Amino acid sequence: MEQKWKKLAWQWRGVWVATPMVTVLVILLRSVGVLQAWEWGVYDQFLRWRPEETPDERIVVVGLDEADIQTIGQGIVPDAVYAELIGKLREQNPRAIGWDIYRDQPVNPGYEELVEVLETTPNLIGIQKVVGDRDRETVLPPPALAAKGQVGFNDLVLDPDGRVRRALISLEDQEGNTMPSFATYLAALYFAAEGIAPEAEEATGDWKFKDTVFRRIGGNIGGYVGADVGGYQMVLNYRAHPQPFEVVPFRDVLQDRLPEDWGRDRIILIGSISESSKDFFFTPYSSDLLSPPVPIPGVKLHGHIISQILSTVLDERPLITSWAEPWDWLWIALWATLGATCTWVMRHIGGTQIFALQRIGALVGLSLVLVGSTYMALLYGWWIPIVPPFLAFLGSTAAITTYIARSAGDIRKTFGRYLTAEVVATLLENPEGLKMGGERRKITILTSDLRGFTALSERLPPEEVVKILNFYLGYMADTITAYQGTIDEFMGDGILVLFGAPTVREDDPRRAIACAIAMQQAMTPVNEKMEEWGLPLLEMGIGINTGEVVVGNIGSEKRTKYGIVGSQVNLTYRIEGYTIGGQILVSETTLQAAGDEIKINGQKEVSPKGVKKPITIYDIGGIGGEYNLFLETNEEEFVVLPEPLPLQYAIVSGKDVGQADFKGHLSQLSKNRGEITYNMDAHTAPLPLTNIKLNFLASSLFPELSDDVYAKVLEKDSEPGKFYIQFTSKPPKINQILQNFYHQMQA
Repeated sequence: MEQKWKKLAWQWRGVWVATPMVTVLVILLRSVGVLQAWEWGVYDQFLRWRPEETPDERIVVVGLDEADIQTIGQGIVPDAVYAELIGKLREQNPRAIGWDIYRDQPVNPGYEELVEVLETTPNLIGIQKVVGDRDRETVLPPPALAAKGQVGFNDLVLDPDGRVRRALISLEDQEGNTMPSFATYLAALYFAAEGIAPEAEEATGDWKFKDTVFRRIGGNIGGYVGADVGGYQMVLNYRAHPQPFEVVPFRDVLQDRLPEDWGRDRIILIGSISESSKDFFFTPYSSDLLSPPVPIPGVKLHGHIISQILSTVLDERPLITSWAEPWDWLWIALWATLGATCTWVMRHIGGTQIFALQRIGALVGLSLVLVGSTYMALLYGWWIPIVPPFLAFLGSTAAITTYIARSAGDIRKTFGRYLTAEVVATLLENPEGLKMGGERRKITILTSDLRGFTALSERLPPEEVVKILNFYLGYMADTITAYQGTIDEFMGDGILVLFGAPTVREDDPRRAIACAIAMQQAMTPVNEKMEEWGLPLLEMGIGINTGEVVVGNIGSEKRTKYGIVGSQVNLTYRIEGYTIGGQILVSETTLQAAGDEIKINGQKEVSPKGVKKPITIYDIGGIGGEYNLFLETNEEEFVVLPEPLPLQYAIVSGKDVGQADFKGHLSQLSKNRGEITYNMDAHTAPLPLTNIKLNFLASSLFPELSDDVYAKVLEKDSEPGKFYIQFTSKPPKINQILQNFYHQMQA
């Protein structure tokens, strides 16, 4: 189970890292208010996108416009005009009249008439300013209305960007008395006619009309972060209509142009709508993305607040609310997870194209889901944050994309261990580099193989074999890369290297020979580590050939391999098959193309399988000039065995071991080689460069038939009835017995 969880954790490592990291970062940004203005902007746009509602016929505005001022003849309306105006409106039998005009001092003529009207109109509500601000000090209400308690405050809550998104239900004045707002008082008068009285909810003390509770908001509702929620505030749900209320000018009332009972059962608001009054405020509807902001008169703003209270109680129109802050955190975490998961799952789609069409489509689709879900929630009264989750979504997407890009860079770096940076650039950055198909080209091919590694791997655990291979191939890859070779393929312990593909250079054959010598020299540190691990030493054979092949991207669109095809590839493998450990054999074409200063230890004519005519191959001892690399030559010192060791051997052809077991004796022994005598009357000696498998028979050194030992027949002059071999694979126990015996004979 533990392994299963570890595997799962690794498979989703990008998501596990990106999601919490981005979530915490976005929550921190939100907590300090960085995202607040953006969230307000989106919220405002969502409000403007809402379907248009019908105007609220229960509310009407009698507005003082510029034409009324011209008619009256002065900017400040005298008390006599208001006395006449309110008297005429009272005759319309409205449920309530709201006088949204500051009038704490007389403005003659007509003060006495106005006082009489105020004292005899029980459903008239005046205003006062309770909370002073930088623009205005507190303003007292009309004395006649204050004496009767027919006053509400008209203070508004402005956000830092100057827009009104919240409304006050009530607040405490300087004496600590709870006072209703202008809009709340008027709504309560309207409800009184319906038999609905305001109540206080027992648990919270929140205002309640009928069954509707107006919950006071906290400082982190919706897009707000640590907002000042002094008093009793709610989020203002504006009525979505260009003209939410009927508006008539003062002159229509004063000149009796209104129908009879026009104001019956309505709430009539009196206020200024003229530009000169400066009583204007910005709202979410004041501007869109392409137009300058247009404020609305304060009297209309109070109309929106009244409309919200009425429609919430009577029409079940929703209040704007939000969930608790911990749910915001989970919401942010959800979208961070979705962004990370989507990008992670689709990381392989589109191959190397980071901006694959499928990925973009999926991410755009999820973004639309976020926008659509939050918009639909707002239609039902839920203000769910969109900017923090959207940033979390983008942030986790960017984090995973960055991780993928970095992984691609790591892959490129890893690819660069086997190819030079120039080759990687040719494959990945050239428009033609990754196209399917190939071209005919003359290149130099190098193949290498460890002698006896297959037999060794059969005696070791798989993990040990992989450790040896990785260590060995690491050294070889670094060496090959240093000589600008292209590693085409790792085949177990074998390596196929190209010189001249994909980039052709004039000195490809020469570099291939230099690379081969450097690879043989690199076997010294490899074997030092093998000795440290208590494992048998490794020996490598290398074959090099130069010829014409087809090189390019081979396979299908889903699975492609950059490789080569042609008979010259097979010939290179044949040449490598003739090598013994530590040897480099090259074809005549390679030697001729490599130029001067190539040291040759010897040459031989061979007839590889599949080749019509014999070819000459050359044993490389070193290369001079700019490389100046040479192989060490160690003469094998033979000792004659006092008692030849009986053995049997069989011919190995490719992967097949012959059925016949030939008899013989090991008569001489060196560190890595041996001399075998055989009965010339019974059979002939195997041909030079033949691979054989031998087993020691029961003798003084071996109490029973030994395990398999592999060797190659050498082209070394010997007496009739004898031939020389070089051991290519010896089991550790047999190797130890022969080495001990050899050292005893030398002593």
